[in-house]
Amino acid sequence: MRPALRRYLRSLDHVGVIVALGFFILSLTPSLLPRAWPVQGLVSGFTVAAGYGVGVAVAWIARRIGVPQPSELARLRAWFVITGLAVVTVPGILWLSSGWQREIRHAVGIHSDSRSLYLGVFVIAAALAGALVGLVRLLRDLSGWLARRLHRFLPALVARIVAVCVVATLAIGIANGVVYDGLIALANSTFSVSDNGNYQGVEQPDSPERSGGPDSLVPWGTLGREGRAFVAGGPAATEIAQFTGRPAAVPIRVFAGLDSAATLADEAHLVLAELRRTGAFDRAVLAVATSTGTGWIDPALADPLEYMFGGNTAIASLQYSFLPSWISFLVDAGKARQAGRLLFNTVYDYWRQLLPEHRPRLVVFGESLGSYGAAAAFSGPDDLAARTSGALFVGTPNSTQSWRELTDQRKRGSAERLPVYGDGQTVRFAAGAKDLREPDGSLSSPTVVYLQHASDPIIWWSTSLLWHKPDWLGEPRGPDVIGAMHWYPIVTFWQVTSDLIASTAVPAGHGHNYGPEAITAWQAILHPPGWTDADTAALAQR
Repeated sequence: MRPALRRYLRSLDHVGVIVALGFFILSLTPSLLPRAWPVQGLVSGFTVAAGYGVGVAVAWIARRIGVPQPSELARLRAWFVITGLAVVTVPGILWLSSGWQREIRHAVGIHSDSRSLYLGVFVIAAALAGALVGLVRLLRDLSGWLARRLHRFLPALVARIVAVCVVATLAIGIANGVVYDGLIALANSTFSVSDNGNYQGVEQPDSPERSGGPDSLVPWGTLGREGRAFVAGGPAATEIAQFTGRPAAVPIRVFAGLDSAATLADEAHLVLAELRRTGAFDRAVLAVATSTGTGWIDPALADPLEYMFGGNTAIASLQYSFLPSWISFLVDAGKARQAGRLLFNTVYDYWRQLLPEHRPRLVVFGESLGSYGAAAAFSGPDDLAARTSGALFVGTPNSTQSWRELTDQRKRGSAERLPVYGDGQTVRFAAGAKDLREPDGSLSSPTVVYLQHASDPIIWWSTSLLWHKPDWLGEPRGPDVIGAMHWYPIVTFWQVTSDLIASTAVPAGHGHNYGPEAITAWQAILHPPGWTDADTAALAQR
């Protein structure tokens, strides 16, 4: 062992190491979704570093209030005890954790990895935690050096305070100004370049019913990668007719990209102009969709509408960011809300001027960040019911105000993971198709449906997990959340945060991967004429 490493280890605070060991053990307890062992190693590494910091802070406070310092012999004995505990507990918790991961994988229908791979978790966690603690200690040493220099001109206490403030400001400034802003700028430039490309098989539409096609007011090249995929995708009229056995219209799809107009407000008015150009207000259903950041619209939400109404539909959306949804949510969430409000209100202001008998049924939908943005157009469920024929919100983030209010106001005795609001006729929460049915088996008729899985970290992630046990972990679990998952301060927050990375890397019906249940949701909201449960089953199979 090199002298520098030996000195580093000897200088560690034994209280910090004990707390760090406890945090390491807790970090390996189960969470919502399975995770690969390298990811678990990173999660554990951050958690161990946080635990060490907590232990050091406790020891510092103890010294300040007069608790005597342990003798050198006591410290040596403490290190022997810590080493013994680590030798016993680390292999044991790694073995248990690999078993919990197998149980979670079984719950979501994923094949299990070899348990021996979990040995790599300790290696990654130790390396990362050591690096993070070393960085903080480096900043501490820098602060001490600066304080000694300032002490020539200032009292000792003032010098220390000034030194800490200067170093902290410098560190935060570098993190925010250089690292954070630099990464965001890099992400914007990188994803804006990729936004110019196309997915394989995506071609410019030759139908006037599509933005970017003949006579469109929106140039094909300005739609963005996801926008082009949206307007070029979906079922063709022939596919719909083949499925339903009846003649079908060409579904209208309207979209505006970030490069299509100068501002979001201009994009919204361009979408309205496209809707008018394509005759969208003469269709049976007009859907206003808020996309995720880059403009992505989930086909599982859009396509069923077109099948259910024989193509006699129009779907409108726009792009408000170059960044993927998870980055956009962290740094650009305000744009999602702005886009949701602008697009819906622009379309609604024109729609409401039409005679009731000559205007389409108006609906809204969104998934993930799109749900967060779409909900921003309404003050609550009554407003939504008054201005639309229905809404479908899928995988709604925990910070969505309307979702949070409805969940907090749920019927006494109903679970947070599947709340009952009022009589369930206006708003319905569902994890699957069966939750949209009445006790007698008939299909319900809610105005608003929230689809949410018990194992979806997008829904349950919240900074309050740092210090507050959520109701969904104190209630009976969902079928794909194992009973061994418990809440621990700080630790559970990091675990659920890490679950975000793999939120869609699970089979449909789990995590943030929503599939055929959206078909039943649309059927319940709109009850399309002539559409049957058999049609829903057939479309789900298709």
